[in-house]
Amino acid sequence: MIITADCHLHSNFSGDSSTPMEDMILRGIALGLHRMCFTEHMDMDFPATPDTPADFFLVNTDSYLYDLIRLKEKYAGQIELGFGIELGIQPHLSKELAGYVKSYDFDFVIASTHVSNGRDPYRTDFYLDRSEKEAYGEYFTSIHDGLKRFSNFDVCGHLDYVVRYGPNRDTNYCYADYRELIDPILSLLIEREKGLEINTGAIRYNLKELNPCTDILKRFRELGGEIITIGSDSHSTKAIAAGFTRTADLLKECGFRYYATFSHRMADFHPLT
Repeated sequence: MIITADCHLHSNFSGDSSTPMEDMILRGIALGLHRMCFTEHMDMDFPATPDTPADFFLVNTDSYLYDLIRLKEKYAGQIELGFGIELGIQPHLSKELAGYVKSYDFDFVIASTHVSNGRDPYRTDFYLDRSEKEAYGEYFTSIHDGLKRFSNFDVCGHLDYVVRYGPNRDTNYCYADYRELIDPILSLLIEREKGLEINTGAIRYNLKELNPCTDILKRFRELGGEIITIGSDSHSTKAIAAGFTRTADLLKECGFRYYATFSHRMADFHPLT
């Protein structure tokens, strides 16, 4: 396996996972991973529902860090473990997010958009009374709006995440239909020397492509983008490093020669050979 670092993982410190961190680490070691970076959810002002109360995606960062340090010591010499966070960005949260990131010595920060204009694309009401293209377009606009106001992150997570949940998922979706919305996002990332994540969680949703799709990856490279991280977005032991061989081939097809990992917010580059 060429890619030996999974940089997007959730344990039971995230509201939507029940898997102990140690179980995930043991699975990563068994798979031959050299590095795992946990990126527990921190989604402030997430829209509450009966299934997801207001604090559902707010990680107890101190408890998370305590357990991670303990396990880093326990498995030292077997695998490197990173202290990461997946921030749910929204334009009005820029000050709160900036203060939070400064409060901890994270290795890696993912900026993801899980909420668009106060609504969750996971829920069917996000798509009611409008076309799929209109819903997807709103989502991409909200990513750009959030990233313009918040810059203390390392990579943009699963850029076209919305297609996991649309009425037709990614059956009719293609980058060309949203070029005018996506290109400004890619240009902003490159201007700020930020990266893009390839998220293989798309496999679990039976999508035809990974997140983001191949044409977005090619466009990012064409525009000068170089920083790419890879994450399974696994919330259990089953999907850790899923699709990583496919991802390595895809990256090379798109013109990338390296993938990145982060330690103390600094990128390390690893050859795709």
